[in-house]
Amino acid sequence: MRYASLLRALLAGATLLAAGAVVAGPKADIIDTAKSAGSFNTLVSAIDAAGLTETLKSKGPFTVFAPTDEAFAKLPAGTVEALLKDKDKLTKILTYHVVAGEVMSKDVKPGKVKTVEGNMLNITKGSYGIKVDNAQVVAADVEASNGVIHVIDTVVLPN
Repeated sequence: MRYASLLRALLAGATLLAAGAVVAGPKADIIDTAKSAGSFNTLVSAIDAAGLTETLKSKGPFTVFAPTDEAFAKLPAGTVEALLKDKDKLTKILTYHVVAGEVMSKDVKPGKVKTVEGNMLNITKGSYGIKVDNAQVVAADVEASNGVIHVIDTVVLPN
């Protein structure tokens, strides 16, 4: 009997392959997704320097408002280098970019949302799209295995 079940399972799998079905592998976590994008090198380095890599590789889910390398370049000269040397301040800023849970753009509601850091981000939504504090979401809903990334054009700072 068990051979018949195994044979049916193998035949079913062969049929799916013959029909051209593609089985997608698991999505990468937030960190690996950011690394593979190639435009978050500063963010990934900062996350590593703050000791947050393992947290953002964990189950989550998390919503990350991820500043691009260009966003970090808008900061005054020397700011990133100084932050990389001040783990407490760096951690405070990075965790201000993270919200617990997975929030897709269609589910974003205007108003205040509590960050992992503890302060509130101000979310606005309109014909311009979505803004997080003074940062524009330039790409939304980048899915990861443990949450979602919304790409922003400015580093946001907690009060």
